[in-house]
Formats: sequence, C-alpha cells, structure tokens
Amino acid sequence: MKWTLSQLQKHRSKEFPIDEMVHADEIMKIDSSIRKVSPMHITGYADISSSKVTFHLRINGYLILPCSRTLVDVNYPINVETTETFLLHGYEYETDEEVHQVKNDVIDIMPIIHEILLLEVPLQVFCEDSNEEGAPQSGKDWEVIHEHDKKDKIDPRLAGLAKFFDQDDQTSDT
Repeated sequence: MKWTLSQLQKHRSKEFPIDEMVHADEIMKIDSSIRKVSPMHITGYADISSSKVTFHLRINGYLILPCSRTLVDVNYPINVETTETFLLHGYEYETDEEVHQVKNDVIDIMPIIHEILLLEVPLQVFCEDSNEEGAPQSGKDWEVIHEHDKKDKIDPRLAGLAKFFDQDDQTSDT
C-alpha cells in the first residue's frame, strides 16, 4: 500500500477510496507468539490537501494466537479504526494527534498497519471451547466440576444426614 505524491495529488479535494486485501505476515517475525495472520481487509478513504494526507482506515481480519492455558490455536478477531496523517512538506504541525513524515515522495502505510496489528495482540488469550483439543476435563482422581452439576449432586458423605432430617419431620407431624 504505497502511493507516490503525484498519484495522490490527482485526487486532491476529493475522497480517495481505499479497499484492499493485504498480507501482513511480516509481523510474525517480530512477535513470535503470532502463529498466523489472515489477509487483512483495509477499507476507508484518504483526504488529500496541499500540506497533508489523512487516511481514515478500518482494518479487519484475525490473528491466530496460542491459548494461554492450553496452547491451542485461537482465532483473535481484529477490527480497528485508525486515522493517520502524513505531512507532505515537513512543516511544524501543532496538534495532539501523531503525524508521519513523507520519505522520498512516497507514502507507505504498511509499516503503520504492522504497528497497529502488533499493538492489538493481547497479553493473554483464552480458548472458549472446552473440547478435546482444549484443556483436559478429567484425569486420574480428578475432574472439572461445573457450577450447574454441583448444585444437583448431594455429597455421598452427607446423604445419611439428609435422611435424618426427613425422619425428624415425620415424627414431629404425628
């Protein structure tokens, strides 16, 4: 996703639409926890003026990351909106937003997309499915107990105590 300034200046004072699929596999070399990167769908537009180019982008796709508990592959969706501004002449630009400088009369937004994707990687990801690929649900002398199963079961050690209260109720009624 590179454009020369002359290509962009043809669209000055008009919206320059962007709708491309890009491959951002280079981020796997930077962050080894990323196992796979889907093709990212970049949509949006650019506002082009004589002093700056502002890109309004939406990035959609997903990353394959390891589950923090089980190391099973987890699809982590990416849906990010960003606004990136490039200064064409390198003038001082006073604003709170971050701006980028144009190098060699070419605007390349792929390094910015890589940076945004790397910032979206969470510290921990957990898989939602408790299937056979995920964490084991039982083992020798143990099993995972879910809340709804726990409410229905009576501890066998206390089953005799429940009978005691049943007998006590019957004798007090007579």
